[in-house]
Amino acid sequence: MRPIAPAREYDAPALAALNNRFNAEGLTLPRAESFVEAHLDDYRVIRDDDGHVVGCVCLDEYSPSLVELVSLAVDPAHHRKGLGARLIAAAVDLARKRGYPEIFAVSFSDDLFRRSGFESKDVTSYPEKKKRYDKVSDDEWTVGQKHCFAMPLA
Repeated sequence: MRPIAPAREYDAPALAALNNRFNAEGLTLPRAESFVEAHLDDYRVIRDDDGHVVGCVCLDEYSPSLVELVSLAVDPAHHRKGLGARLIAAAVDLARKRGYPEIFAVSFSDDLFRRSGFESKDVTSYPEKKKRYDKVSDDEWTVGQKHCFAMPLA
């Protein structure tokens, strides 16, 4: 396994496919290649020894003071190897370097986020998130009310 690194332009199709692999199960929101391309600088990836992307994570900025960890995905063949925790740590590190005071995430991976230093948080603390969810579906807001996690960075 290679170290975590920034995504490259040619990774966009693989990143969208990896993220969307978990959409049918309701574990990720769908990501178009256009989203990935627009956020390429915000993605961190981990590759196998052959250079294929096997895990990814992205930061999605709402404002200069608020960022969400999104698109955390690891190829099932590489589950249970600690890649999710490493990707979360890379996203937290990137958010710190960019000067965000806090990072939050909505995820069913409660234990993983708690082990990574996040604490449960009321998603209503993030009205910006509600505005985006209104464009997706009410179901997403319901999930966020039960599975929102945050970490102060400042």
